[in-house]
Amino acid sequence: MNSTKALLANRASVLILTVASLFRTGQPARAQDVQHLTVTQPGGMPGMPLMTGIERDTNGVSVTWYGPSGYYQLFQALGLKDPQWQPVGGINLTNKAILTTIQSNAIFRVLGPSPQFAGSQTCMECHSEVHKTVMNTPHAGAFTNGLFVAQGGQTNGSCLPCHTVGSGLPTGFVSESKTPQLTGVQCENCHGPAANHAANTDDLTARPRAELAATVCGGCHSAQFVPAQAAASHPPYYEEWNTSAHRAVLDELKGDFAGSDGSSFYIPTCGRCHSGTVRKALLENNPLPGAHEASAVGIACATCHDPHSKYMHTNVLNGVLTNVLTGVIITNSQLGVVYTNQLRNPLSSLQDYHTSGNFTTNYSAEINVCGQCHNDRGASSSSTDRPPHRSPQYNMLLGTFRELDTGVPSDQPATHALLEKQCVSCHMHTADYVSAAQPAVAGHKFKVESFDTCRACHPLPELLVQFTATAVSNQIQQVKAALNFWAATKAPASLWTQYGTRAWEYTKPGDLSPGDPGPTSVEQAVIPINIQKARFNLYLVLYDGSYGTHNGPYAIALLDTAYNWVLEELNK
Repeated sequence: MNSTKALLANRASVLILTVASLFRTGQPARAQDVQHLTVTQPGGMPGMPLMTGIERDTNGVSVTWYGPSGYYQLFQALGLKDPQWQPVGGINLTNKAILTTIQSNAIFRVLGPSPQFAGSQTCMECHSEVHKTVMNTPHAGAFTNGLFVAQGGQTNGSCLPCHTVGSGLPTGFVSESKTPQLTGVQCENCHGPAANHAANTDDLTARPRAELAATVCGGCHSAQFVPAQAAASHPPYYEEWNTSAHRAVLDELKGDFAGSDGSSFYIPTCGRCHSGTVRKALLENNPLPGAHEASAVGIACATCHDPHSKYMHTNVLNGVLTNVLTGVIITNSQLGVVYTNQLRNPLSSLQDYHTSGNFTTNYSAEINVCGQCHNDRGASSSSTDRPPHRSPQYNMLLGTFRELDTGVPSDQPATHALLEKQCVSCHMHTADYVSAAQPAVAGHKFKVESFDTCRACHPLPELLVQFTATAVSNQIQQVKAALNFWAATKAPASLWTQYGTRAWEYTKPGDLSPGDPGPTSVEQAVIPINIQKARFNLYLVLYDGSYGTHNGPYAIALLDTAYNWVLEELNK
């Protein structure tokens, strides 16, 4: 099986794609980094090679594809009527080739491994523990689910790719009677055909893929491929997530990951919450990825959900909420005292948490799934380089900025912290399907787009949010104005001359002072401690982003204290 002929035996070819003009004829190609799946396909992992794109590259044109693990060969023809397919480059294990020179009207196809499905019983021989937990998840019962059966899904060709293994593909699901071993969602839906791997586990080229990209989940957990009669039971999870800030790594971080300090600083620190591939490596105690992989996947489905396991979480709030302002008591035992699901972390927690220091010693599986990243990262007013990170939401909710004990009492939890699902209660509002014009809401935009949950405690929540946001916004501007006045009247002359109203700012100013830098690290030493604490409070509230909705009394207390600190300096 060493020869080119043998390697290409039993191959499948798919999807011919036309290339834009402006390039010359030629054959050279070179392999690049392995690509992630970029398009959704019914069933999850494509069982056949799939062309995913052609685009300009600094060295020519990149052609990308995706499919089962194994060897691939890219072919080129010089137009639609050209019967001759010429190989481009050699056989390779990647999903990408760079063509340095090509014909302007060239078209391509790729030959790859023929899908050979085995079924999860075969996988169980080596992966019994994983198989055992997966069999207890809803995936395993996807073919026998009562609603699925009632809607005729077991014989509906539109439904079968997502409820069976390899439907419509060679060696895939045919019918319940002929291929019962391929019913339900199994290993190969997410990892690709695995029969070749099972036949020779030492052959690394046949090892199934472990794809983290949300497109694998999105092939089924979406509304895109669902027939009309089943739309009500298929909320648009993937479509909503794909519009959220979670979907991709920030562009500025991609540059940091690739820089000289990428592997030593940015990837292990920023990557733990901004990169799905980095967080997965940290959770599994694996080596950290390089810049390309760290930048490839944002906060994907598997960052929060574990497809292999079910977790037992304690409901720390026990389903009872008392509104301290209205006295209204709400009993909602939907979660129960103990609940299980496939979330890696619980929906609520009351333990203070800061992601600072080493991940392995700092990580706590007991912290609210959102609070894992949406916390202040151990921010301190003694830091002078830049404002606190834009993620103090969890600590604001709990009112636990402990270093401010001298100005603001710590531990002032918001009433909202006592909501049974905390962040999820408001940021992941869901709604049932009504019609094509009023589809289901899956809650995966992570935006507050409905106040229905709020009405149990607040008769007019929209007005309350608007009132609170206006009050806090005005306070933010008041504190900023006081700091500007300090800069103009009390700041050392060297700071005012050099920086003007930025004399109170961090070296890398926050959003309240856009543009040029602030005082250097050396110059920061002459800024009074009270001014440093005031700006810290100011940015904590600003970067919480809720303008008091998360914890209004605490936000106001932080800003009041900041204002008083500035007044102390102005009165000296």
